[in-house]
Amino acid sequence: MSKLSRSLVAAAAAGSAALLGAAVLQPANAAPVPQADAAPKAKAKTEAAAAGQDVIANLWSWNWKSVAAECSDVLGPTGYSAVWVAPPAESLAHPDGNWWDVYQPYSYELNSRFGNKDDFAAMTKACGEAGVKVYTDAVINHTSATAGTGYAGTKVTDKYQPAMYQKSDYNVDVCNRTISNWNDKWEVQNCELLGLPDLKTGSEGVRSKIAGYLNSQIELGVSGFRFDASKHIPAGDLEAIVGQLNTTADGSAPYVFHEVFPGATPNPDEYYGSGRVLDFGYADQLKSAFQGDIASLKDFGNGLLPGDKSVSFVTNHDTEREGRHLSYKDGDTAVLANVFQLGWKHAAPAVYAGFTYDNKDASPPADGNGFVTDTDCGNGAWDCLDRDPRVTGMVGWRAAVGDADVTDFQSPQGNVIGFGRGTKGFVAVNNSGAAVTAEFGTQVPDGTYCDVLSKDCAGKVTVSGGKAKLDLPAKSAVAFHPGAS
Repeated sequence: MSKLSRSLVAAAAAGSAALLGAAVLQPANAAPVPQADAAPKAKAKTEAAAAGQDVIANLWSWNWKSVAAECSDVLGPTGYSAVWVAPPAESLAHPDGNWWDVYQPYSYELNSRFGNKDDFAAMTKACGEAGVKVYTDAVINHTSATAGTGYAGTKVTDKYQPAMYQKSDYNVDVCNRTISNWNDKWEVQNCELLGLPDLKTGSEGVRSKIAGYLNSQIELGVSGFRFDASKHIPAGDLEAIVGQLNTTADGSAPYVFHEVFPGATPNPDEYYGSGRVLDFGYADQLKSAFQGDIASLKDFGNGLLPGDKSVSFVTNHDTEREGRHLSYKDGDTAVLANVFQLGWKHAAPAVYAGFTYDNKDASPPADGNGFVTDTDCGNGAWDCLDRDPRVTGMVGWRAAVGDADVTDFQSPQGNVIGFGRGTKGFVAVNNSGAAVTAEFGTQVPDGTYCDVLSKDCAGKVTVSGGKAKLDLPAKSAVAFHPGAS
């Protein structure tokens, strides 16, 4: 969800009036709505990713040209299964370029601060050719909160009249106030989130427009969607909308996952009928462990959403700014949390790569008109975690171990762990501030293997008699499998 919605949900759920008051609302603008076409609806099941080949790169706020290049140069060759990108619709063009303006749609025209429709189509084509599916952030619960001009020039003078909707398309007739009681499911799903107009998703006309917008992306090669602010939409409405979506290029149903921000109501399991759910508890537990003693990860998983019903993550663009989860500001600690996530067998994992910031509302790097400039991973403005050798090495390691179960969890000392995936692979993590040499038991057959987290396989690991003696520098990890020697 947008900074507005997430900050609001977090604040309200925690009873924090300060956060509610601090959020900023912005203008609204819109454009024509693509109508749902007659293409086959997505009756087929979502195509399951091959075991271990399920890693999603979340290239948040990257422009389309940069996403295309990353798919071709990094994500495809490394083995990522998909890339999750920012909302592609035209949105409010906030004067300060605040990152959250893209979560306030003005129109469903694919002409945004990340590029125009041709740029978007070129991106999906390049990613598809690299074997990487494209999932977009879908903002379908609301439109912009105030009037203004959008990135494609659409002008809006009334927040209830963007380019694609009229006032009758919103729940303003049943609730024209901001959500105040977060324990009331009806209010959470019908009233306005920080003044953002709440769409009447029970209306067939609204559902058709939403489905038309999403189908216009499927037609251009999109394979799935992360639904923003799903907790503010009744689960049955989402099932009806997803039921109108066309099959994707490979003949499967779109891959759908929902943002259901934690709170009293509704519950995440209500949304399993239309897709997976992002597991905030997963990231909560990882932060607790990696800022404490990772030996506690022996019991990791209690209370998490089912792996086949969820998508895991270490951080996202909202929670890193709120301090809820680890971020690039935590340095190697956050990288090691991603190493663990990629090594553990549970849900499909998302690796977040965004831009650096001092002000939590700050714009991504952009030109004078607010259009996001090309990602430069070497200038300090971007944190390109997706291409960190420790992460790319684990993407390949995850594919190599496939569906093998976690085995042989051990902690030779505090903040140092190792675990295997049966005979298929082994990973060790030193989250302490000092170098450690430790011996680990492993089911990986005896032999000498490449440490896939080292550059050009410079590191070697020898397994003898079911044991591997590993030298682990401070804040480091080692991973090996029989396929890399």
